[in-house]
Amino acid sequence: MPLLFLWSFNFTSLCAAVKQMRAVEKQTKMQRKCAVVVFALLGILKCVVGDGFCSAPVAHNVSTNSETLYYKVTNPTLSPHHLQDLPGFTRSAYRRDHAIITPESHVFSPLPDWINSLGAYLITPAVGSHFTMYLTKMQGIKTSSPPPKDVERFLFLVQGSAVLTNASGKEHALFVDSYAYLPPNFEHTLKCDTLATIVVFERRYSSLQNHVPEFVVGSTNMQPLLETPGEIFELRKLLPTSPPYDFNIHIMDFQPGEYLNVKEVHYNQHGLLLLEGQGIYRLGDNWYPVQAGDAIWMAPFVPQWYAALGKSRSRYVLYKDVNRDPV
Repeated sequence: MPLLFLWSFNFTSLCAAVKQMRAVEKQTKMQRKCAVVVFALLGILKCVVGDGFCSAPVAHNVSTNSETLYYKVTNPTLSPHHLQDLPGFTRSAYRRDHAIITPESHVFSPLPDWINSLGAYLITPAVGSHFTMYLTKMQGIKTSSPPPKDVERFLFLVQGSAVLTNASGKEHALFVDSYAYLPPNFEHTLKCDTLATIVVFERRYSSLQNHVPEFVVGSTNMQPLLETPGEIFELRKLLPTSPPYDFNIHIMDFQPGEYLNVKEVHYNQHGLLLLEGQGIYRLGDNWYPVQAGDAIWMAPFVPQWYAALGKSRSRYVLYKDVNRDPV
């Protein structure tokens, strides 16, 4: 009888010990899972609060000019270099009424009639736009060609310098953040002896009787800040708002945490290049994280909204058709 009692006691103790061990093991697994989740969340928080998107190791060939204006247009935080180990991956997206074109998707090729220049077309009428937007890279001794007949052109420098010369031989030096508007059939040449990256907008001019646009050259910082009723972002317009001009180019600045108050839906088309910073762009029912170097096409009536994130200012250059009856 005592032996039976002792065996029963030992078996009961053994069962209790096994249950306790299983409970401890289960708790340990749960703690490990929680630790993984915590570390993942800390990593994401570091990406958001830190320098921007989850940063890959910095490339060894980063220039000492990393603090120059619009540096990240040509050297984005999440660059093609960082994605070389992710075959097939891109943040670019194309929809019926909008498109996001990110740097890893840029395809540079010789531009028609330009001498020793490469261009990447970001927006063309093939997507439904009535304008063209492209990046051109000029390095060494290179020269532009004029656009086709009756096509107007807008140049905005994001890197380097170039010299614009009109038919009479007058020269205009262009540097980063400067721009030029060239009316249709305006004879000119653009030369670069060193290095330049230029955003180019072109469209076939929509003429208006008794109104003729004029040649414009300037720089962003020389343009006044304009009133933006109901909004908190800063706005500059680079072209006159008078009837001869059938489009305008806006420079829009957002401090971190600022956003568009109006969720816009309108007949105007947009072509956008993010020059600085990062944020979230809503287009239709889609939400896209964007950074400097990303380009966006917005068709008429696509719902659109932007919010700036990160620690630094967001700035983008924006094409908008104006002063013409949509009919």
